[in-house]
Amino acid sequence: MGRVGSCYDNAVAESFFATLKAEIGTRVWATRAEARQAVFAYLSYYNHDRLHSTLKHRTPYETRVCYRQPIALVA
Repeated sequence: MGRVGSCYDNAVAESFFATLKAEIGTRVWATRAEARQAVFAYLSYYNHDRLHSTLKHRTPYETRVCYRQPIALVA
């Protein structure tokens, strides 16, 4: 989530939280530990198994592992 007035960063965060609510639901868990476990299980799925169309149908984990920063040539 970005600074005030930066709608682009906020849109990504809001989209993620909407997806989270839709996929794990908005039920009330018996304990905070159960809720935390459900969120972390979803995050593991989201990062390692779920394909993202904006990442050319790869997972965020695959994208991060395969990312190589361009090397600047020094004159």
